[in-house]
Amino acid sequence: MSGSAQPPRMFGMPPPLSNQQSMATISPAMGAGGAAVTGPSKIDPNQIPRPIPNSSVLLHETRQGNQANPPPPATSEFIVRDTGNCSPRYMRCTINQIACTSDLLTTSGMQLALLVQPLALPHPSEEPIQIVDLGESGPVRCSRCKGYINPFMKFIDQGRRFICNFCGFTDETPRDYQCNLGPDGRRRDADERPELCRGTVEFVATREFMVRDPMPAVFFFLIDVSMNAIQTGATAGACSAISRVISDLPEGPRTMVGIATFDSTIHFYNLKRALQQCRQHLDLLLESIPTMFQNNKTADSAFGAGIKAAFLAMKILPSVGIAALSAREAEGRTNISAGEKEPHKLLQPADKTLKEMAIEFAEYQVSVDVFITTQSYVDIASISVIPRTTGGQVYYYHPFSALSDPAKLYNDLRWNVTRPQGFEAVMRVRSSQGLQVQEYSGNFCKRIPTDVDLPAIDCDKSIMVTLKHDDKLQDGTECSFQCALLYTTVYGERRIRVSTLSLPCTTMLSNLFRSADLDTQFSCFLKQAANEILSNPLLQVREQVTNLCINILHAYRKFCATVSIGLRTDGRIDERSFWINYVFPLSAQLAIPLVYPRMISVHDLNLKETDGSAIPQAIPLSSEQVSENGIYLLENGEDCLIYIGSSADPDTIRQLFGISSAEEVPSQQYDNPLSKKLNEVINEIRSQRCNYLRGAVFLTHGGRQVSEWSLLCRVPSTCSSANSKQNDLMFTSSDSLYEFGSGDEKEAKLRMRCFFFLMKTS
Repeated sequence: MSGSAQPPRMFGMPPPLSNQQSMATISPAMGAGGAAVTGPSKIDPNQIPRPIPNSSVLLHETRQGNQANPPPPATSEFIVRDTGNCSPRYMRCTINQIACTSDLLTTSGMQLALLVQPLALPHPSEEPIQIVDLGESGPVRCSRCKGYINPFMKFIDQGRRFICNFCGFTDETPRDYQCNLGPDGRRRDADERPELCRGTVEFVATREFMVRDPMPAVFFFLIDVSMNAIQTGATAGACSAISRVISDLPEGPRTMVGIATFDSTIHFYNLKRALQQCRQHLDLLLESIPTMFQNNKTADSAFGAGIKAAFLAMKILPSVGIAALSAREAEGRTNISAGEKEPHKLLQPADKTLKEMAIEFAEYQVSVDVFITTQSYVDIASISVIPRTTGGQVYYYHPFSALSDPAKLYNDLRWNVTRPQGFEAVMRVRSSQGLQVQEYSGNFCKRIPTDVDLPAIDCDKSIMVTLKHDDKLQDGTECSFQCALLYTTVYGERRIRVSTLSLPCTTMLSNLFRSADLDTQFSCFLKQAANEILSNPLLQVREQVTNLCINILHAYRKFCATVSIGLRTDGRIDERSFWINYVFPLSAQLAIPLVYPRMISVHDLNLKETDGSAIPQAIPLSSEQVSENGIYLLENGEDCLIYIGSSADPDTIRQLFGISSAEEVPSQQYDNPLSKKLNEVINEIRSQRCNYLRGAVFLTHGGRQVSEWSLLCRVPSTCSSANSKQNDLMFTSSDSLYEFGSGDEKEAKLRMRCFFFLMKTS
């Protein structure tokens, strides 16, 4: 949308800022805050601090002089000017002033962790990351800790030596890299070398970083053709999505495509490996697969054997063959009760075979994404081990609708293969003396303690890095962190992306709270809770999360002591498994909406004046803001819900949905300004969230109180409709509403990736 002041789009980049858009410069202490409450007896809801993003575009300089600036809120739109520290898009710290001692950090109750998103999408108005090619000698590194050259390494002795900001070692400067120092002690060429003045740079890797030439791009699609998959339309939806996505794949000789189908057996199809040689046959095959198996009566699903066979070809509930799974959840036990003994075991893999297979896939740089189109239980807890270990992702469509979900399935698959990404990656995070990396958390395979192996990593994936003290830090100094990602680009080039962040150390507890990054803190809590649920009882994890919040907010203990109804104890096992896997690679920008969704009023879209943004200003999630005669849109990045008040204006409903009653709402767009604006808002949200968003409509009936709508603001939001016939309402499935990328994005390649379309068998 032109003039949209929003984060990067789903299938492309937004246009440059229009003249109508405002630009605000954020101060070092800027954050989400609220005015003091003056009322003696009641808290004014309008004065409560809320994570509502500013409609203005913020300008963020990472450093001012010798001082690091705290990052803007993760959900706001901002333009970064890299002045030494890396952009907060690539790396954020839970605290922007580092405690000098472990005791001080423990007293605060906060954790010290980094949220690293190495390939995050920049704002289109930001300067691109500079590529540095230092020839055969490669990037300059500390000979002791192997840290990469960065703006915080100090040069001495007329530039002939430098002091490492990580281990403190004094090293010799390579002869061809030496330069005299200026009066300020900086190298005279510091501003001309990106690695000496920018927080993020990308080095061209030399031969020493390669064990072999980059592998060709291999796409292998494994499709479920069991009876239930055929009957529900999941097979047809998968074949249609694959056929359309293939047109976006590069047609060079290095791009290879394979297709297999499975039920109780695996079926392979003899195609030429190169995409440009078999394109026509691929289309015919994908068109005929649903017809070929339309009378299939086989209910079994050999998922484990199929995925193994797909792996060897490149080198529903799997109930037969390798890693066959049994239905651990009976039909009458679809919910997890808080009183059950050890219910967390149902969230753990039932079989070690899939984990062993996943490790083998990772060793051969094979990444697996699983698309689950199901009507019932499929044991996501076991299946998700493979994408989690190989740097892939789980997509969950429950209950799958042949009418509404194919559009989301197609968009999810297309974004998966066209988004910026890298392959055959290895990542390591280094820190200054006094701190060390304690643990990594995310979708990867780790074979040695210091590194994580990523067969694939994309712009949406983040990794949490937990740190701990091993010595005392010096007050008044700075502590540095560096993330180095060695990876292969979509063009087959080997690169090293290096992001460096330097933060001040402090001995004052007040400074820790003042510099805390709430978005990053919450994202890390979320990932830790998801990890703990896999091995501990739900009640114990819930208590741990509550206690963490209470310990941090000790000044507000009396407000936190009551039990929050937002932390639920019931839920479907598959749904909980999906959300556990969903949050592992989640960035801070997408984590915040899960607990604080965005709500906007729809009924008055025509009356609102905007600054060029497609989405109007959000309103607080309070019953006082919701009117019975209003229509509102609520979205959390995964689901989209429209709330129609019991006294909503029939004319407004007619403009939006083409009818005068809200009892049966259709999904198409109508030719009037209000309906077009609503669809524009929804599609802009989908672009921001990099997600198609399943939609639902919630209707109020006579006697229902508006305040009950707060029940819909739960975590995670399933957007259940009051009318089951209107569940999973998609507002449109028109391709024209998306602006898919071209040029570089359409030339994107994958090294070795598998896509699985799985349907539950009976």
